[in-house]
Amino acid sequence: MADCCLKLKERMGSLTIKEQQVATFILDYPEEVINMSINDLADSCGVSVSSVVRLCKSIGYSGYKELCRMLSADLLMNQQESVTYEDVRPGDSIEAIMRSVCLADMKAIESTMSLINVAALQRAVEAISKAQRVDFYGVGTSGYVAMDARNKFLRINKVSMPSADSHDQILCAATLKPDDVAVAISYTGDTKDILEAVGIIKRTGATLISITRYNKNPLAQQSDLQLYTASPETMVRSGAMGSRIALLAVIDVLYTCTASRNYEDVKKSLDKSRLITARKHMQLN
Repeated sequence: MADCCLKLKERMGSLTIKEQQVATFILDYPEEVINMSINDLADSCGVSVSSVVRLCKSIGYSGYKELCRMLSADLLMNQQESVTYEDVRPGDSIEAIMRSVCLADMKAIESTMSLINVAALQRAVEAISKAQRVDFYGVGTSGYVAMDARNKFLRINKVSMPSADSHDQILCAATLKPDDVAVAISYTGDTKDILEAVGIIKRTGATLISITRYNKNPLAQQSDLQLYTASPETMVRSGAMGSRIALLAVIDVLYTCTASRNYEDVKKSLDKSRLITARKHMQLN
């Protein structure tokens, strides 16, 4: 997937004013842009060519040619896409709401898949595989994602200390060692409680992995490895819905990749946890 437009939208808030001018023009007139030279685009936006180049670099492209190539792929996929993703509006029918929410969650996973850097994912899996202790940090909705991650990784014998309480998290952060891994989860990447814990984690020398939206944010900038998510926002929503699904998807990918990489070592732990948890289920005659 290309998702050039998604990257522009996600990074918009962290771009310079001139870069925002170019990004807005591209989003408004994508069909015209793919046929423009870099000089034509710069003139149309009232900026210098260097501003266009900086925008390309800001969203992860080598230059203007790659941006146009990815933008063309976006347009082609949009033409082939028969499903529309609409906001939920007050007064919509139950069927319409059900469809909109489910499609938005599906889109969040698709967009997240396109943003995950495979090389960064591989390095994250390697770091987690080598570590005996892997802590997950998150507050609010991200705290529930962190607890889900902790539960999963305990099944493959990865010790994890933190709870969803921010006070406990800073205490746990202080006990990390250089060969440990900390995974900090925050969709916005600017949550104060998480950044406080991150400041402590950095001083321990532990490897810090961040899971945030695709944007320049304090958490990603301080991390050793960055994994990104994306989520379409709707006008009517109860808390973070699509963003939660996107974060959970990244955790599931991390967990499954780690278990697969170390399958012979973790199989005993998986079997043991499966048998123990099975005892919690009622035996039906």
